[in-house]
Amino acid sequence: MTLTIEVKNAEGLKVGSLDLPTEIFDAQTNVPLIHQVVTAQLAAARQGTQKSKNRGEVSGGGKKPFKQKGTGRARQGSSRSPNQIGGGTAHAVRPRTYFQRTPKKMIAAALRGVLSDRARNNRIHILDSLTMATSTKAAIAAVRQFSDRKNLLVVVSRNEDLVWRCLRNADDLHLLVPDQLNAYDILKSDDVVFSQEAIKDFLAGPGKVVKAVARESEVGA
Repeated sequence: MTLTIEVKNAEGLKVGSLDLPTEIFDAQTNVPLIHQVVTAQLAAARQGTQKSKNRGEVSGGGKKPFKQKGTGRARQGSSRSPNQIGGGTAHAVRPRTYFQRTPKKMIAAALRGVLSDRARNNRIHILDSLTMATSTKAAIAAVRQFSDRKNLLVVVSRNEDLVWRCLRNADDLHLLVPDQLNAYDILKSDDVVFSQEAIKDFLAGPGKVVKAVARESEVGA
């Protein structure tokens, strides 16, 4: 089965339509699964290089800070103790990895779910070409014709160099190429605008893989 979406030009006129596979754009949206995949993606983006010194790593501490008795203060054995100024940290932070294992079937299912959610709410749009837009202003106007919502994701082909140069400095747009499409970027965007070449590249590449994984999951179920 297919889902038909209109294709418009830079002037906002309908110039055709494109059939999209329902396996990708009309699939079930599993919210807990999407949450798990997005959480893992954000966790993997963390560097995990933060570190603080414990009492064994700070300098000093060769003698007692002050004498044992007669000061009226609690006895202290080292200036490297966590309760001393300049001392080590009691529970020092160590470098670590935040990686969470996420099987490719989960990633593909999450991508199908967010794409289907946007498609069901008429928030996926296709633009035939931006090659005629030779300025940033014209290119932004062409993609903004579909929505005035704040967050707009624009997916362009790697071959569309001119389009990329026109839109890359726009503050209110997020640019991606088809093989970088992911659940998080779609989820935080109100609308998704594909160029006609980009949607074809996606269906021929990453979308083909997502569709194949969906079929494997159905067979396994």
